[in-house]
Formats: sequence, structure tokens, C-alpha cells
Amino acid sequence: MFKTYLSLVVLFTFTLGFSQTPTIVDVKFKGTERIKVSFIKKLINTKAGSALDSLQLNEDVIRLKRLPSVSHAYFQTFETDNNGYDVIFTIEENFTLIPFANLFSSSNDDFAFRIGLQEFNLLGKNITLGGFYQYDVFHSYGLNLRAPYLFSNKVGLSLSYNDFATQEPVFFNNTSADYKYRNMGFEVMGLYELNFKNRVELGFSIFTEDYQYLSGATQADIPQTLNVDKHLFKLIYNYENIEYHYQYLNGFRSTLNFQYVGSTDENLPEFLIGFNDFVFYKRIADKGNWANRLRLGLASNMETPFAPFSVDNNLNIRGVGNTIDRGTAAIVFNTEYRHTLIDKDWFVLQSNLFIDGGSWRNPGGDFSDFGDHENLRIYPGVGLRFIHKRIFNAIFRIDYGHGITKNPSRGIVFGIGQYF
Repeated sequence: MFKTYLSLVVLFTFTLGFSQTPTIVDVKFKGTERIKVSFIKKLINTKAGSALDSLQLNEDVIRLKRLPSVSHAYFQTFETDNNGYDVIFTIEENFTLIPFANLFSSSNDDFAFRIGLQEFNLLGKNITLGGFYQYDVFHSYGLNLRAPYLFSNKVGLSLSYNDFATQEPVFFNNTSADYKYRNMGFEVMGLYELNFKNRVELGFSIFTEDYQYLSGATQADIPQTLNVDKHLFKLIYNYENIEYHYQYLNGFRSTLNFQYVGSTDENLPEFLIGFNDFVFYKRIADKGNWANRLRLGLASNMETPFAPFSVDNNLNIRGVGNTIDRGTAAIVFNTEYRHTLIDKDWFVLQSNLFIDGGSWRNPGGDFSDFGDHENLRIYPGVGLRFIHKRIFNAIFRIDYGHGITKNPSRGIVFGIGQYF
């Protein structure tokens, strides 16, 4: 009996010695110049003294690739004495002080642009600080600060101030009028990372909306001047499971944006609005990327000329024009195939074939409006992408869209970054 017990003890000890999990002795970083190593150590979950876990290492590499300051990242392991390992993360940094510009026009000869400057790696801690100037008949500007890891590797903060002024069409009784629309406000958002794939943002804003009649049709019950103080509560939930490899994306993302907007004027009453963007990317062979976006949006169905969802070149359908219609619900689908024509050390040229389509529920209408040929718009088109692989979001795009549904238009849309 004693011999049997002793054999079991020896066997258990022998097995334990050979099945011991390898331990990480040290974690090192190569290629970091402007990114603070202390920030990266706080961000990733691979730590000295923890068990060597390939799944955790791969997850941390994806986490690093999501950072605006990182162009590419990978890891290597090197065995040391006593069943230990050194882990080395190699990082290729992006240039992160980026000017940007969006320009858009259509066959109606309307024209607008936005220019700005953003730093995406302030203090080496991936804090974004930026500002913009926009001309869209009138002048606008804005400032924003976003620090998703300000307090820890899960908790951050976002602040912004905007003063928008544009010429907006207002639609009622099969006619329209042009108003000068101005929106001035300040927003605060708390940012929290639930886990590797899920994030939430929760916050509020206080703002003023001002409408001033310019020209077009009038109606007794449609005010020509409105100045309304408002407040807004916002919830954003983001799920992301996307693999990044330079210009190629593969995976799925879902972003839910839900808002309650309170008002001090019955002409612009309080309402609820929510929309969800479902985005799916598929890598095709060595040089192809198929990208898709589906937006489903729903708001309080008020019969108002100031409905929240708009049909616009720069938001949802390329070539359609600048704010040509409004609704209280929306279904929009964008699909495009991106093919790499040239891929050098730092430069990429992509071609793009796309189809943008959508439909809207009229203010005060019902869901059958989605099938109304007056609301349905389909715009196929072509485009080019000029990409710098070492500068964050340095993607200059140009797209040409041409409508194939009722009352079609056509137009060119310029911008920085992929359309979605």
C-alpha cells in the first residue's frame, strides 16, 4: 500500500513538472518613438509574471493595431532559462498630426467643404485633440478632445464644442424652403471598455438650435424664426471584432446610437432617436476587400419639416446632393469592392466600385413609405483611394455616384478616410 502511494506521489510530481505552464519573464517593446511605453504597458493585458498565452498575445496585437498611432504590430517570444519566455512587441508607428479635408458637390452646383487638424497621439498616450472649419454656405467650427484611456485601460472621457451653421432645406406639403440653421453646443461623454470587443459611451450635451428663414415657400403654421434651447442624453454601444492589416479589414462591427432630445419649444418638440450601423468586411484573395454597411434608424414620428434623418452626399448616398430630403426613419445600405492596384512600402492605390441605396419614412407617415418610389434612391458609382500607409487615416478618396431611380442626380464626393 505504501509503495503504491509513493508511486502515485512520484508520478504526480513528475507530471506536474513537465506540464508546468510557461511563464513570461519580461515584456519589451521595439519601434516606439512617440508612443509612451508606460501607456502601452497599461493598455495591454500581457504582463511579466503571467502565463504565456497565445490567445492573449494575439488579442493584445489587435488592440494595438486599433490605436490611431499604430500602423502595424506583431509579437515574438524567446525562451529563457527555467521554462520562462521574453515577449517582444514590435510596433510600426503612424504619423498622427493630420490635416484633413472633406469636399462635396453635385449636379445642382452646391458646394461645401470642411478642413481641420487633429493630433491622434497627444502626449504619447493616444489622446485625440482636434478642430475644424467648415464652409457650407455659412461658416462653422468645432473643437474636440477624446481620451479613451485617460483614467485606466478601460475608462476615458470625451469633450467637444461645436458651432455649426448651414443652409438647410425644410420640406412640407410637397414644397420646401431654405433656412439658415445654426447649432451651438457643448458635449461631455464618459467612455468605458467592457471587454476586448465591447465598449459603451454615455453622456449629455446642452445646445441651442436656431432657424432663420431665407427663401422659398411659406406657410402660416411653419415659423420663419426659431431659437430653441435643448438638451440631449446619449448612449453609444459598440461591438467590434475586426482584424486589421494595413488597408485590409476583415470582420464585423455594430454601433448603436440612442438619444433623447429635450426641448423648450413645441415647434421643435422633444423626441427619441436611435440608429444602428452594422458593418461587415471580407478580405478577398490578396488584393481585394469587400465592405458593407447597413444603417437602420428610427425616430419619434412627428409631422414636422425639421425631421432628424437626412439624405446627404457626405453621410449616406454618394452623388445624391447635399441634404435633399428628410425623414423620421431610415434604411440605408452601402456596399463596395475595394481592389488594390498599387501597393508599395508606404503608398497604396485602390480602385472602388460601389452601390449606395436607401429609403425613408416621411414625417408623420408610416412604414409603407419605405416602398414608395418617391423615397427610394439607388446610386451606383466608382472611385479611387490614395493611401499613405504610415500616416493615420491618410486616405484621400474621390467617388462619383449616378442615380438610377426616379429624379436622379449625379455628383462627385471628395473626402479623407474611407466612406465607412
